Amino acid sequence: METIRGRTAFALVCMGVGLLISPGAAEAALGAQCHAASGPATAALVELYTSEGCSSCPPADRWLSGFNRAQRDPGVVPIAFHVQYWDSLGWKDRFGDPRFTGRQEAEAKLSGARFVYTPQLLVGGRDFPAWRNDSTFARAVEAIHRRPARATLELDATPADGHGAHGTVTATLAPQVSPAHLALVVAVVQEGLSSRVTAGENRGERLAHDFVARDMTILSLGEGRTTHEYHFAALPGWDPGRMSITAFVQDTSKGEVVQALAAPACR
Repeated sequence: METIRGRTAFALVCMGVGLLISPGAAEAALGAQCHAASGPATAALVELYTSEGCSSCPPADRWLSGFNRAQRDPGVVPIAFHVQYWDSLGWKDRFGDPRFTGRQEAEAKLSGARFVYTPQLLVGGRDFPAWRNDSTFARAVEAIHRRPARATLELDATPADGHGAHGTVTATLAPQVSPAHLALVVAVVQEGLSSRVTAGENRGERLAHDFVARDMTILSLGEGRTTHEYHFAALPGWDPGRMSITAFVQDTSKGEVVQALAAPACR
């Protein structure tokens, strides 16, 4: 069914493995640390708002998983936020989080939308209903890449006890860029997840998910260069080999994402 809801209120080298993540030059890992940095272009954050209780969501989940395949655009940073407002249909999404629901509602408010819905794709912080059209999506991403970066992001990850994720994120604003209305969001993301759904609209289906946000923190930015430490404690079902960190800077007054970066959580 069509699911809508009225609105309320680079290159990275790690442990000897190279992985293209975002535009920019490679920086080597030292010891047990992993380091990744964004480049001079702006990467495109692709957000999926989805739910295991939504029968129209699996095609979008599969579409987002396509970024795991070879030849993926290294300037695209995918992330899936599972919302909770379809849990009442009979199946509780174990990846749902009230913060993710609240994030989607805040994005809708900024855009003037009267409701939130699933599946919803945002590209660079903007609603993108034409995600099924490859050429339209490619043009949208290319337009973002052409923007000079207004912020540079760096991620330094170190192994954490208990299979958690730990490290630092540094945001450096371009000259003349004010930190007013800018927020730094850091999320820990997991791939290779699946659920056998036994109730609700997707009853009997096995649903597969990638780039699933498992936890998230929002940090402040200061003038020039800001460094924050992040730590995410392990949750049930975490697989250290499939975890990564995604960071992005967003204008909270407009919704625009001005830079994004992703890197595997170091092991």
